[in-house]
Amino acid sequence: MIFAIACGFIILTFVMGLLVSYEFRNKLLNATENFIPYCKKKLFLFKQFAYQLNLAASSNQIQSHWHVQQWWVLIAGLLLFSSLLLYAFTRPITASTIEADYLKKADPQIYAMLDGQVLDVPPEVDEVLIQNAIYDAMSLETSVATITAAQIGPTFEQDSQDEHIFAYDLSNVTSADRKWNKINPRYKQRLLMVFKMMREQHGYEMVLLEGYRSPDRQNALATNINTTRARGFQSYHQFGLAADVAFKRNGKVVISERDPWAMRGYQLYGQVAESVGLTWGGRWTSIQDYGHTEYRMPGLKKTPEMAKQLTSEGQLQTESFLASK
Repeated sequence: MIFAIACGFIILTFVMGLLVSYEFRNKLLNATENFIPYCKKKLFLFKQFAYQLNLAASSNQIQSHWHVQQWWVLIAGLLLFSSLLLYAFTRPITASTIEADYLKKADPQIYAMLDGQVLDVPPEVDEVLIQNAIYDAMSLETSVATITAAQIGPTFEQDSQDEHIFAYDLSNVTSADRKWNKINPRYKQRLLMVFKMMREQHGYEMVLLEGYRSPDRQNALATNINTTRARGFQSYHQFGLAADVAFKRNGKVVISERDPWAMRGYQLYGQVAESVGLTWGGRWTSIQDYGHTEYRMPGLKKTPEMAKQLTSEGQLQTESFLASK
């Protein structure tokens, strides 16, 4: 700002200095006097050309003024070309428009379901809310176990509680990737549609707990068979085609299935997810993962190369958008 003011002051000083000069003012006046007749002459010639151009459009001048009529074709072509250029340069290029073009070619099914309206991702959930949700879930688990033990008696065993509480391991959940950039658009848009339907139809606000998961993290989680039995590149998480979600109520994240409100939400979530072609973990018989959904892409080969390709496709719109700026 200071630089612009300084430059303006210097230019103004230079112009004022020139105007003080008699010779400069005299030359400027003569140039102005000569310029006015020149403009009048050009305006007259333009009027003549416009008159001839208009006259050439009449039906009785087709043979004699055919060469003038070509100007109409040229002007129309220039206007059409200019309008295309204007649209191309003024059309807003956003991450959503790039993703829409990608889905139109890669996955016409979800593109048709979206009716061309690509959905934007919600903001990443605060890690503090995740930690508080885990503490609340573990407290609720302990309360349920205590009540159950009091009802059943001293023969009650902790196995059922231990199998359920593994999902709320603090280090596992807080270290999860809650960003959307590596989630493949084919799955991401289906999941965002589920989020929208859950919010609009059932009043549940949803948050992403984990999307993409590295093969190393997958192998680490697989050491506990109660968490997952899939190893690296066996889970759809490594391909950006799976996610774990939870709910948000009154500004707090709720993940415990012991909470009746949350459990009802998970059941609705499964129904809505299946309606858009996703597989819901709540229907599994080995480990029921109510917050998990995945998109089983037809013909998918679970290889490291395919994982790299699909997760990089999830970043196409972001990288292209930044490159265009």
